[in-house]
Amino acid sequence: MNFQSTLIVVHDMERSKAFYCRLFNMTVTADFGENVTLSDHLSLQTLNSWRKFVNRSDNEIQFGGCSGELYFETDDMTVFQVRLESLYPDIEYITPPEEQPWGQQVTRFYDPDHHIIEVGEKLETVARRFLAVGFSSADTAKRMQVPEEMVQHIAEEDDAELLFSLMV
Repeated sequence: MNFQSTLIVVHDMERSKAFYCRLFNMTVTADFGENVTLSDHLSLQTLNSWRKFVNRSDNEIQFGGCSGELYFETDDMTVFQVRLESLYPDIEYITPPEEQPWGQQVTRFYDPDHHIIEVGEKLETVARRFLAVGFSSADTAKRMQVPEEMVQHIAEEDDAELLFSLMV
């Protein structure tokens, strides 16, 4: 058995498809009208069909809960933030772009159906940023609250890539 997809219920299928495809560069891999599968293991289901599947009334299906989120990572938070605000200038933030105590840049906002989305900087990118300004592997690991071996592995990968690029 293996995991296939996360499914979220949406009010307007076309609006939700456009949102995820435009903002996250996802593609539609299967479209059955009331159910759409996107790349990256995300599925969208219309409220009407979901209500029938789970045998519930509309008022029993709640949108806007704060008990979960869809989590994405990026190499460049600045580029993502510019993209988000240019595509959706009226986006409703939960937390504006900010640095977490471990150094990761993140933002949280709502999709069109009030599902929470978090976009965070990849941890490898955070480690590279700290190393680039002169933090040691030990200091980087302490600041990020991760094992030093993880930081050393990232530094070794970067050293190998640099060596290879010099040889070519």
